[in-house]
Amino acid sequence: MTLYDLLNEGSAALQQAGDTDGENDAKLLLFEAFHLDLVHFLMDRLRPLSEQDAKVQEQIRAYREMIAKRASRIPLQQILGSQEFMGLEFFVNEHVLIPRQDTETLVELVLQEQQGPEKKLLDLCTGSGCIAISLAVKGGYRSVTATDLSEEALKVAERNAKTHQKKIIFRQGDLFSALPRTEAGTFDIITSNPPYIPTAVIATLEPEVREHEPMMALDGTEDGLRFYRQIAQEAGTWLKPGGAIYLEIGYDQGEAVSGLLREAGFDKVRVVKDLPGKDRVVCGVWPG
Repeated sequence: MTLYDLLNEGSAALQQAGDTDGENDAKLLLFEAFHLDLVHFLMDRLRPLSEQDAKVQEQIRAYREMIAKRASRIPLQQILGSQEFMGLEFFVNEHVLIPRQDTETLVELVLQEQQGPEKKLLDLCTGSGCIAISLAVKGGYRSVTATDLSEEALKVAERNAKTHQKKIIFRQGDLFSALPRTEAGTFDIITSNPPYIPTAVIATLEPEVREHEPMMALDGTEDGLRFYRQIAQEAGTWLKPGGAIYLEIGYDQGEAVSGLLREAGFDKVRVVKDLPGKDRVVCGVWPG
């Protein structure tokens, strides 16, 4: 048995289970189990693995266990326990939405438009904390507050903030209800990637998403807009005059969410596309 044999074994198992990226996933899991990089794998891939070495045998068992998990459609990132976002590593588990590259559009837009360390930022539905922490690291804002309804999600976000050595104020609660009233009218920026998938659509998603990511981070209720309605109605209370809001949206929600912000009194409302050209962020400015 060689590393190359193990890779082929794992790749075949994953492809048979319906993993469309089975070969790459098997390689990443092999690297994790044996603490390898590509160079050392290429050097050692045809060398027989010792049957007498207990450590090697444990690594083989660990690899096969990870392959079995991935074959059951547990997301690769949950098995590895991490996901890269904005060039930073974030711990993830089953309690948080796995950070997506789509969301980097929102973070990059805020960094581009909201410069200055004196800014005070609020991130709603923070999950893993990827938006709040990335903005704290790269934007250098003086104060970053992040809220989430899930206690378990906040534990993940707090762990990530500690890893990146950033002091974030975490508060548990449903959107703005997590905040003390003394914070009203004090934020320069509000960001959020709220649940926005219509309930009926969730059943059509890949099993990695619908079975293994937290439903409360996905389900935007019947039309996918419940959280946008509440955020749009209440955000002005918490923003300074001239403060800005940035909301990640589904590709077909730009018009609806823009309308909600305009109805709530926001100015300069616009939709920003992601790299593939799909509507991804709706933003607006609170008048003043």
